[in-house]
Amino acid sequence: MKIAEIRKLSTTDLTLESTKLREEIAELKRRLHVGEVQNVRLIRGKRKDLARMLTVLSEQLTKETK
Repeated sequence: MKIAEIRKLSTTDLTLESTKLREEIAELKRRLHVGEVQNVRLIRGKRKDLARMLTVLSEQLTKETK
């Protein structure tokens, strides 16, 4: 997901999306250890998307409290 797309989401949407991404990452890690997934870059991309979402969420929460 691009940063511009992430910034358009509301805080509740970001929270839901980050939770969904965490579950996807956990599932991919489980499948990696079992041997079903060979593409490690997929996990890396998901982790970076999660970091972007959490950064924007933090920025939005800071703006709301001020």
